[in-house]
Amino acid sequence: MIQIEVNNRKIDANKGELLLTAIRRAGVAVPTLCHYEGLPPSGACRMCVVEMDGRLVPSCAVTVNEGMKCMTHSAKAVKARKTIIELLLADHPDDCLYCVRNGNCELQTLAEEYGVRTRRYDGAKSTCKLDISSPALERDPAKCILCGKCVRVCEEVQNVSAIDFAGRGSKTRIEVAFNDGINMSSCVYCGQCIKVCPTGALREKSSIKEVLEAIADPDKYVVVQHAPAISVSVGEAFGMKAGADCSGALNAALRRIGFDRVFDTSFTADLTIMEEGAELVSRIKNGGKLPMLTSCSPGWVKFAEEFYPDMLENLSSCKSPQQMMGAVIKSYFAEKEKIDPKKIYSVSIMPCTAKKFEVTREEMLTDGNPDIDAVLTNRELVRLLKMRGLDLNSVDPEGADTPFGTRTGAGKIFGTSGGVMEAALRSGYYLLTGKELESLDIKSVRGVEGRKESKINIDGVEIGVAVVSGLKNASDLLDEIRAGRDDLHFIEIMACPGGCINGGGQPIGVSPDAVKARMKGLYSLDKKDDRRASHHNPDIKKLYEEYLGEPLGHKSHKLLHTHYRHRDVVK
Repeated sequence: MIQIEVNNRKIDANKGELLLTAIRRAGVAVPTLCHYEGLPPSGACRMCVVEMDGRLVPSCAVTVNEGMKCMTHSAKAVKARKTIIELLLADHPDDCLYCVRNGNCELQTLAEEYGVRTRRYDGAKSTCKLDISSPALERDPAKCILCGKCVRVCEEVQNVSAIDFAGRGSKTRIEVAFNDGINMSSCVYCGQCIKVCPTGALREKSSIKEVLEAIADPDKYVVVQHAPAISVSVGEAFGMKAGADCSGALNAALRRIGFDRVFDTSFTADLTIMEEGAELVSRIKNGGKLPMLTSCSPGWVKFAEEFYPDMLENLSSCKSPQQMMGAVIKSYFAEKEKIDPKKIYSVSIMPCTAKKFEVTREEMLTDGNPDIDAVLTNRELVRLLKMRGLDLNSVDPEGADTPFGTRTGAGKIFGTSGGVMEAALRSGYYLLTGKELESLDIKSVRGVEGRKESKINIDGVEIGVAVVSGLKNASDLLDEIRAGRDDLHFIEIMACPGGCINGGGQPIGVSPDAVKARMKGLYSLDKKDDRRASHHNPDIKKLYEEYLGEPLGHKSHKLLHTHYRHRDVVK
């Protein structure tokens, strides 16, 4: 440790760390627009400048040394930041009232904090074209401030590189290769770029209008499902602690909005485990393609189709829990309730923007009809609840509807990195041995780390497992397997770092501690559940007995499984 002086106050700092890190740890708020925690500094926005020996330096790009002195809010530093904000606003649209980020925009917040009240700089506005080509994302270059965070997360965290800087000087812009629409790029629609964008330059493609129109249509029977990660994160928008479960209040609120049935996607998470577990056992026993890779994350699936087509046989053929729910709603449920499947409008509420892409895949159509008709992100859900004047704090909790409302703890932990693996191992052990695991807590696959590996002994057979989240981590592991590594049997991959609790459709601007709290909340729900393994779900057993037959059977394979294809990408 060394000592530095900040605002005439001595503080401790770690030798070699960034000045910005030391300043913030000391409780001093220094603004940034381009800084990405955990990645090397880019120093692009200059908002973090501090005064040192009469000159301005970017605190994100300077390392501390013994005796260093700086002033974070000197008149010179404050004036520089205000000027930067004014210059950014000079070529920024004046549509804050209509912007999806109104009230949660970093540029808007900084303009307020630094007292920007008039337009000091004026000139010709840049002309930009709105990119709505993607089924999941919209890109508005007019609102881009060139902070570069979207480029960095896409390349350095997700290893996708769908967007990059183009042009020079005042003509610099961020765009897709050859200035195509984002649908023509390698984008996997994970939405992590939306999470880091400080303005409204990137946003999800909203389906609120279509959902409300369906609810208002008397000829449509509108059902909704909500994913495991939603119930432990949506409450944050209503003042609840991160990780607090509000599934009961959410069920009730969704009924007030007008949905005819409310289901819990955790039910089909259990169903996924039955199919995926049976598939893993079959591959191990019959010499199938190993390691088997999970297929619950549509962003990861598209990434594999584009960059690892030689490993598509390794992917589980199981549909995601969202799609399995859609399939059984428009088959089993429709038959049971005597409803024409074409009259059912099926909505899912997901922590993921890639789910919007997933429902448009040709493989997810049955006789030309989609398994799921519309996807709302967590952010859209919050807007919908507030639009209808609903506060989850003041809604009496209610249970989800049958037959898809019963879940186990295993189904709930699907929402976090490692959860799919743990749930699969709980039931996989039973399917392989006919016995129950002595301890259902498999802590070696838990945590927010980007990569976790373990060896699990199942009746004398050592099974190698790995859990990765974030597509750069996935690439690193898959490259090892391409190079000959052969000690792994089952790998869980989630596109978003930390899994669905940190999905691209989750609230923007939350701290890493909030993500950890969501994870803790899911494991707490699992711990308290009487049924903690998917094969103990009574309604899953009933579904097989009444309709599906058995895991990997003819009917379940037709409804619950899919295939993948190689996608050409711009390189």
